[in-house]
Amino acid sequence: MVMHMLEIWGTLGPACHSHQLLEQMFLEGMTGMRLNMSHTGLKNSEKIIYNYHQAACRTGINPELLIDMQGPEIRVGLLAKPLALKKADTVCLESQDTPAQGDFPCLESQDALIQGFHSIPIPGHILPILKPGDHILLDDGKLELAITALKPAVTATVMRGGILQSRKSLKVVGKYLAGPALTPQDRENIRLAKDYGVTALMQPFVTCGQELLEVQEELRKSHMEHVRIFAKIENCEGIRQIRNIIPYADVIVIARGDLGNDMPLWQLPAAQKRLAEICKLEKKPFLVVTQMLASMVDSPMPTRAEVSDIFHAVLDGADAVMVTNETAVGKYPVETIRYLKKTAEEALKWREHGHMFFPAPV
Repeated sequence: MVMHMLEIWGTLGPACHSHQLLEQMFLEGMTGMRLNMSHTGLKNSEKIIYNYHQAACRTGINPELLIDMQGPEIRVGLLAKPLALKKADTVCLESQDTPAQGDFPCLESQDALIQGFHSIPIPGHILPILKPGDHILLDDGKLELAITALKPAVTATVMRGGILQSRKSLKVVGKYLAGPALTPQDRENIRLAKDYGVTALMQPFVTCGQELLEVQEELRKSHMEHVRIFAKIENCEGIRQIRNIIPYADVIVIARGDLGNDMPLWQLPAAQKRLAEICKLEKKPFLVVTQMLASMVDSPMPTRAEVSDIFHAVLDGADAVMVTNETAVGKYPVETIRYLKKTAEEALKWREHGHMFFPAPV
């Protein structure tokens, strides 16, 4: 029996920008790479994309290049510099649509300066829906704020601190905040996609098939109908609407980062399992992503839990697995791809041949 072909995805970034490293990653079994468009555009990524295609050519690989769109995700605005937020700090939330008036545009008093309030720009349409007691998750939930007051400015207390950088994700717990399916930057990247060898597009926060029809139409305008559409399921609404989404997507993405922010974290494995079952029933390929080898950002070896996670994702029928920060900014991008590929291969053996391929003790 011939084993199923599994896609092994890395993410392009500063940690793997050289063609030498990219060649090694291809040789370890990588089949394609994701390029995050949240903070950049194709024009600004020209050099790393060139190195990527050069590395693929030298290793005889026909590479997949997937662009991860901005889409409807709500994000923090541009910061002058990263903010170090500590637990119990007070922050001010301001509209990013209003020009800043100094370092602390929301709070003009000297008391505010002395207390060290930080100002965080967010989309203006978010401010009117906020209420005292609302919790806000930033950067895929790494940081958490609790709204304390609305007047004279919208202020919040830091519940979980960390370093906040520009353009990181923002979610108000319990509230669905819709944005446009495609931003102007998304449309520009689609227009340029052919010039840069893009083969796939990842649409964030998909909650209905209509959003993907809009993406398809934009691809048609650029004569890029062949580009595969990966639909990211990142909230409970996406799960509820999954059967409406499936007909319009080439691949379903179980994106566990934001999905884990939209439910108690202990419910996430069951949500992943349910989505996998529906995709298999509908014969729709699916990809699993987020923190698959997170420890390898700093370690040359994964944890036992991480390899088990990869194994079970593939065992449950995943057609693709992906790493993000592990290769984009991690210290061991080549080793990351090696562990991802080899673990996935073991799962495929078990999936297709069962205990016949149980590894012998060493």
